Amino acid sequence: MILEPENFWTAVAGVYGIASLASFTAFGIDKRAAEHGRRRIPERVLHGLELAGGWPGALLGMAVWKHKRRKASYVVVTALIVIVHLAAWAWLMGLFDRGAD
Repeated sequence: MILEPENFWTAVAGVYGIASLASFTAFGIDKRAAEHGRRRIPERVLHGLELAGGWPGALLGMAVWKHKRRKASYVVVTALIVIVHLAAWAWLMGLFDRGAD
C-alpha cells in the first residue's frame, strides 16, 4: 500500500505526535517514580519510544521534568537516536527531491 504524499505526511506527523506524547508522559511518570522510590520505567523502554519517533517528546520531557539530563550514557544514546532520525529524514528528502525531476 503506497500512501499519497498528503496522507504520508499526515501519517508521519501522527506517529511522531503520538510517540512524542507517550515519551513525554513516560518521562514524567519515571521522574515521579524516581522521586518516590518506586519501580522505574526501564531505559530501554524510554529509548524504544524515542526510536519510534518520540525523540521530540523525550527532549521536551528531559527539559520539563529535569530528568535523565545528567546521566551521560543516556544522553549519548538519545543524541544518537536523534541523529539517526535526522539523517534518515535528510536521506529521504533527497530521494523525494530526485523523484520530483
